[in-house]
Amino acid sequence: MRQAIEAMRHYHEAETTGDSVEEVERLRVLAESLFQAVSEYQLQALGSLTRTLH
Repeated sequence: MRQAIEAMRHYHEAETTGDSVEEVERLRVLAESLFQAVSEYQLQALGSLTRTLH
């Protein structure tokens, strides 16, 4: 969870400081991916995962 939050912070900083469009997008995708992994882990831990992990 901390990695996901940190990645989101880096993404917002990159937007604010005017980093390249490519860098901002890379950080957005990374943050989104980490939050998705956290979400899937939490669902799995609760025994509520309804789709197959790949």
